[in-house]
Amino acid sequence: MAESIWRDGLDLSLAPLPGDCRTQVCVVGLGGSGLSALQQFRRAGLECIGLDRRGIAAGAAGANGGFLLAGQAAFYPQAVARFGRERALGIYELTLTELARRYAEAPQYCRRTGSLRIAADEHELADCAQQVELMQRDGLPAQPYEGAEGRGVLFGEDGCFDPARYWREVAAALQGDGVALYGNCLVEEVSSGLVTTRSGRVQADIVLVAVDGGIERLLPQYAGELRSARLQMLATAPDSALRLERPVYYRDGHDYWLQRADGCIALGGGRDVGGEAEWQADGVSPRVQAHLEMLLHERLRSTAPVTHRWSAQVAFTRRGLPLFGAVAPGVFATGAYDGTGNIFGALCGRALAQLALGQRTALSEWLG
Repeated sequence: MAESIWRDGLDLSLAPLPGDCRTQVCVVGLGGSGLSALQQFRRAGLECIGLDRRGIAAGAAGANGGFLLAGQAAFYPQAVARFGRERALGIYELTLTELARRYAEAPQYCRRTGSLRIAADEHELADCAQQVELMQRDGLPAQPYEGAEGRGVLFGEDGCFDPARYWREVAAALQGDGVALYGNCLVEEVSSGLVTTRSGRVQADIVLVAVDGGIERLLPQYAGELRSARLQMLATAPDSALRLERPVYYRDGHDYWLQRADGCIALGGGRDVGGEAEWQADGVSPRVQAHLEMLLHERLRSTAPVTHRWSAQVAFTRRGLPLFGAVAPGVFATGAYDGTGNIFGALCGRALAQLALGQRTALSEWLG
């Protein structure tokens, strides 16, 4: 019950670090951003080691809602207002390219279904109309929607995926290409040229930290700029009476759900319902889980029994953009994706690896 439905039944463990090691690149964190960074470093022909405190996709990468969404955490009008049109549009277009790549490279795990933003009230419906207007003005895929789920916005290029299986395959390919991945590595300190764990030290020319929730524990100098919170979810047994074609964001994205191909429902959200108790927390709470069950029964009208309850930590930044860049000589860090790391986090990991190799990209300019 305490494990993500995505990780249920999968062996995502890794061998422990055998002791002190020397390599060209050490990546800390084996979620989406860390694995994507390792892919980029291997393309450049570098020797790499990857470490995680547990295993593959052990954090939010293997315990999220399974959404593949273009854009940032902020809806497009808010992103334009906060970051400017050029940056908001550029990031959105990069995420669309990443979505297309995922669908083409891993159709067994990633499906283009479109996604919905469904309004909870008239005020949010007006915001949806503004979102459609601004996105269509900038040539982005969005259109008004009215259907069984309610009224809002349809994003035709979005989709869903099986996150744990997808990242397991990426990790296996990296291992097949000679990348050494180790688990059960509790990192105690990160410094220039050195990663210190309880089971050994890794000396590396480049150190890249790619952690979302809890990154402030590894890099305490950023504790004032970002903060971690748990995102809670539940999942059900297959519901043969319900057929949800697309992932749904509801109530300004505070709540979200999808139905897997096997009929199981994965439903999350309610962080605002939990309030301050959700910050720096693990596990699940009766208050938020009761909210999720209310959505399951009253909004989705499902009677399927709940089989899983879990949470994952993600980090939020004050500026609304992720931590990204050099944090010390030879040390780089990315994380804190405000709850939308499935696509954006992978892009950040790849772009940060390029930055570490001296290659500037559009994304690194926008996030710097």
